[in-house]
Amino acid sequence: MKPWTTLSRTTILDHSKWLRVEDHSIRLPDGTVLNNWCWIVSPDYVNVVVQDEDENFVCFRQTKYAVNGLSLAPVGGYLEPGEDPLTCAKRELREELGYEATEWIPLGRFPCDGNHGNGMANLYLACGARQVGEIIADDLEEQEIVTLSRNEMMQALLNGDFKVLSWSTAVALALYHV
Repeated sequence: MKPWTTLSRTTILDHSKWLRVEDHSIRLPDGTVLNNWCWIVSPDYVNVVVQDEDENFVCFRQTKYAVNGLSLAPVGGYLEPGEDPLTCAKRELREELGYEATEWIPLGRFPCDGNHGNGMANLYLACGARQVGEIIADDLEEQEIVTLSRNEMMQALLNGDFKVLSWSTAVALALYHV
């Protein structure tokens, strides 16, 4: 199998650091050219599943603009320009929970949309986490910290309580590792 080839790209919307939309022309392996292929550029981000020193999981119950009702959520945030994903994961853990972790397990790096871009999700499991300081997050959502046992985390995943795909993926991969 051969990959698709980008022949050209034109920015059609440069909204902010959060969103740019491009129009691509693409050549398929059989030679077919597709014009007006929509490509979405948004920042790469991290999601961190946190397991504390007592082997409980620490996450949030929160609201999100695109999610109906309350959801459980791992730590997460966008990479700063030029920032390494693991550095971002450690920064987000420190900002959002005031925690540091002794062990970091990479769970994978995944495109958010296989055909249209939309950033990369970098997923991690942080083990042996403990509180070392104050929360310094600037999140817009209302949220509360929730601590769950492994069985409660598994049940929450199976119940669909992690309502964003990357969150469910991170949790499932983390549970596989512990």
